[in-house]
Amino acid sequence: MFDFTILVAPGAYASAVAATLDLLSAAAAMAPRVGAATPRWRVRGLVEGPVQLSNGLSIAAKPLTKNARPDSSIWVVPGLATDSPRAVSARLAQPDALRAIRALQVHARAGGTVAASCSGVFLLQAAGLLQGRRATTTWWLAAHLQGLEPGCTVDADRLVISDGPVWTAGAAFAQTDLMLQLLRVRFGVALADAVSRVLLIDGREAQAPFVVPSMLANGNALVAQLSRQIEDALPQVPSIARMAADLCISEKTLARRVRAATGRSTSALVQFVRLRRARLLLETSQMSVEQVAAQVGYRDATALRRLMRKVFAATPRQFRRLES
Repeated sequence: MFDFTILVAPGAYASAVAATLDLLSAAAAMAPRVGAATPRWRVRGLVEGPVQLSNGLSIAAKPLTKNARPDSSIWVVPGLATDSPRAVSARLAQPDALRAIRALQVHARAGGTVAASCSGVFLLQAAGLLQGRRATTTWWLAAHLQGLEPGCTVDADRLVISDGPVWTAGAAFAQTDLMLQLLRVRFGVALADAVSRVLLIDGREAQAPFVVPSMLANGNALVAQLSRQIEDALPQVPSIARMAADLCISEKTLARRVRAATGRSTSALVQFVRLRRARLLLETSQMSVEQVAAQVGYRDATALRRLMRKVFAATPRQFRRLES
């Protein structure tokens, strides 16, 4: 009987696969010391023979059988190394991905739990497992996921989300956070905390501190231009109406283009650019919080503190302490 089944696809992030196996190995070693059951796992590849991972690495894995039976293990899908929404769609159309999608459907319909991180979440979407649920994925693909699955609430700011038997996580290294949460649920807090301490993994809850505004554009030239325009104008950002006029489009069109590319409203993009500049100033200058607030266009430090807690789940002082 296995607790975890790791589904490894060709091109999966080597770091995500390795982190998964390292966490499970550490958990197996630590379990007797904390009085927890010992986790058991298996690795299943989507192709015959060794599975080629990203960066030229490979891993030995038994192939996932065509008629894989549902079981009580949690099926875990590490992220795939893709660099654009188009690449994600092309990858999911390949035969091995289609095989994985069918297997995930069967496992979930039988009451099994599934989990995925980064672009691996799109396998769950293609299997129809995100409809009506909350989910996350890597922040720069969140808008694409929302477009594919309008009935899903995609929260790109969260690092790990569980909704019933479906677990999703953010960018590739969020696989670590995902596995810790799964260990916590399956084997208890003591074992998950022990693994976290041994491997020096800090608790994280949000992706927002790592988002780069220009990358949110996903190749959309207009949105990339708008992000630069906002940043260059700080602290006095023009009104949304003025920015739309400068781009020779209506406010409605601008709002539609921004949301399609980033999954956010235009005002949210403005706020995010401000907060990213504030974080940079806090980390690299000796300005007071009040001075930083003024530099990015907030009337007082209270507003900056409140928004940083909401978006980054951290205070200005915490960002400064990281650099001290």
